[in-house]
Amino acid sequence: MRMTLGQSMAKQEHYEVLAGAGGVALGEARTNHEGRKAILLVRGNEDVSEFCGLVSTMGIEIVESLEQPGQIDPRGYFGRGRLQDVGDEIKTKSENHPWNNVDLVLIHTNATPRQIVTISDVVQVEVWDRVRLLLSLFTSHANSLEARTQVRIARLLSDRTVLREVANQTTTGERAGFGGGGVTALQAILANVNRELTSLRKRQKKHANAQAERRKQRTRSGAMTVGLAGYTNAGKSSLFLKLSGKDVLVEDKLFSTLETTVGRMAASPRVLLADTIGFIDQLPNSTLDAFRATLAEALECDLLLLLVDASDDISELERKLSTSRSEIFSRYLSNEEEITNNTLTEKSLLVVLTKMELVESKSLQQKTELITELGFSNPMSISSFSEQGLDELQNTILMRLFGPPVDLILRPSLTGRAIEGFISDVYEAGLVTDKKENKNGTVSIKVWIQSQSLSKLIAHSKGRIELK
Repeated sequence: MRMTLGQSMAKQEHYEVLAGAGGVALGEARTNHEGRKAILLVRGNEDVSEFCGLVSTMGIEIVESLEQPGQIDPRGYFGRGRLQDVGDEIKTKSENHPWNNVDLVLIHTNATPRQIVTISDVVQVEVWDRVRLLLSLFTSHANSLEARTQVRIARLLSDRTVLREVANQTTTGERAGFGGGGVTALQAILANVNRELTSLRKRQKKHANAQAERRKQRTRSGAMTVGLAGYTNAGKSSLFLKLSGKDVLVEDKLFSTLETTVGRMAASPRVLLADTIGFIDQLPNSTLDAFRATLAEALECDLLLLLVDASDDISELERKLSTSRSEIFSRYLSNEEEITNNTLTEKSLLVVLTKMELVESKSLQQKTELITELGFSNPMSISSFSEQGLDELQNTILMRLFGPPVDLILRPSLTGRAIEGFISDVYEAGLVTDKKENKNGTVSIKVWIQSQSLSKLIAHSKGRIELK
């Protein structure tokens, strides 16, 4: 595909549409990549399992992985000669060639703009590095206006760096507009990108302000929030569904959730759950910052559940936990170096090992010990599939938020408000676990309740509600 720049510009040229063009000049970005075929370029003996999982999630088939030992070439990732061989084979392939219908080259790294442009020039097909693969995946999964806005910002930020490199290479030796007021075509495109970014950021800021106001209103009403965070595909949406009963997209795919879903924890009018986007290793800050408002919904909470997939092996679990820890504390606490056990306790963070039904008890114990060695409190183990540990987790959540349940005595009166009205107040303010009507007319209630709400209840009852 090519894009033609208008004649009104000072310099009319043709430019190839590069990796992750994001619809800069072509309108809508492609969202369905099912059935595409790709070549994967890998430097050294790197583990490509997670990268291939991302590719598979999008329905793209990797027909061949090409490896080259040695250091990464700063100009083209592969050496110039090997890269040229790849380009020649793509251009001259026959119908019976294994690379027939290949229209995508994948690079197993976060490539520099220079590498992206160099490889694109040589192979003459679309080129994605790890970041552009993730952005294409985000685009495919973005359903709400919030998610589409965030993804569009992230894509444009990434595209802008590539377009600047193209402009730098195509205008080398030129003095654009020298002697007059003209600009090159690519400079005009960059100006359009900047204008769209400004517009999208204003829209995102409005959405972030609205989210912040809703959080304030929930806090004023006495509601407590539990955020779900963790590496992508750790089981956040499955746990959200089990604890809240609210329908969310639950798939065994990476990044099936891009926007925040807030729901009430079942049988608990004062506890809200927030499910949001997962973390992933080596995602540039500029890309993840586009999702700052979404992350804030889960991270700015009263209790944060950090979910870890128990079915991962030890090294993978440690890597994913390290990534999640870094992302949480760089945004949640602002200074990762100051993290201590006391800090983790103060910020009410609870590690939860998910998918325990897939792990033997001995392996689960080893992973539990690893998590405590890394400075976290003793994790809980659950299975959203078999519902093992869910009741214990819910009780732990309530204990962390409210402390132990309290026993109240509600006294009747011949004058004034009926006792049923005070019983209703208790149910409204907390989670009642036991209620008993006594022979003397009093009512005993056991309830999980926030200390501030309890003080208001007792103060407004004028002696009708007392601690047992």
